[in-house]
Amino acid sequence: MQRKLIIIFLGLVLFGLAGCSNNTAQEQHTTDLTISAAASLTDAMKEIKETYESQNKDVTLTFNFAGSGKLAQQIQQGAPVDVFLSANQKWMDKLEQQQFIIKETRFNFTGNSIVLITKQDRDFYFSSLQSIKLSGEKQLALGDPASVPGGMYAKQALQSINKWTDLKGQMVYARDVRQVLTYVESGNVALGFVYASDALISDEVKVITEVDQNLHQSIIYPGAVLTASSNIKDAQAFLDYLKTKEAQEILQSYGFEKKQP
Repeated sequence: MQRKLIIIFLGLVLFGLAGCSNNTAQEQHTTDLTISAAASLTDAMKEIKETYESQNKDVTLTFNFAGSGKLAQQIQQGAPVDVFLSANQKWMDKLEQQQFIIKETRFNFTGNSIVLITKQDRDFYFSSLQSIKLSGEKQLALGDPASVPGGMYAKQALQSINKWTDLKGQMVYARDVRQVLTYVESGNVALGFVYASDALISDEVKVITEVDQNLHQSIIYPGAVLTASSNIKDAQAFLDYLKTKEAQEILQSYGFEKKQP
């Protein structure tokens, strides 16, 4: 009888351990989504990550922030990415043409605007973009127009008012708009073109003038799921979240504009 009880007891213990092991395995099973996002989205996406993960315990979001062009090139070279969030349509168009994204998942989730900034303690006063002047060795920073949408928009605006050629010799190209912001904050350059959302997060810079949106292409941020994603369902769920009122309010709190049609 005693032996029988011992056997039953050991069986219950083993069953309990097996149950704990299964529960642990279930608890540890999460989907890790890799999201390549334009550098200008950094702060907003950090908050969105916290909010989304708190509501979706089985999903972990890993972000890769950089200029949209650089991110697109990484995708073209085979980088493992589930979702691409671009700062312009150009790079998303290229990936769609090359069938790197699932066309049906693509949509525009927010917008932005370009502003000219300087360090808080600098005395620059321009009534408009047309009145920009840089004397001596002062420099103007912008994202590399070849790969950074923010720089491309700034170039288009300056070309529209015939200022590009005059200022080109004093320009410094940055790898993304966040580097432009750093250059201005540090005082390494006198002026810089960034998104309104970038200017909003820094206490060390001030906006001199807003760039007329009629001078450049519309600043629209599209997102899409990558065809190579092994988590298409979860990637689509994250994109759907960006359409929600909660996500849109977070984006707008960081200076982004209402979701574009």
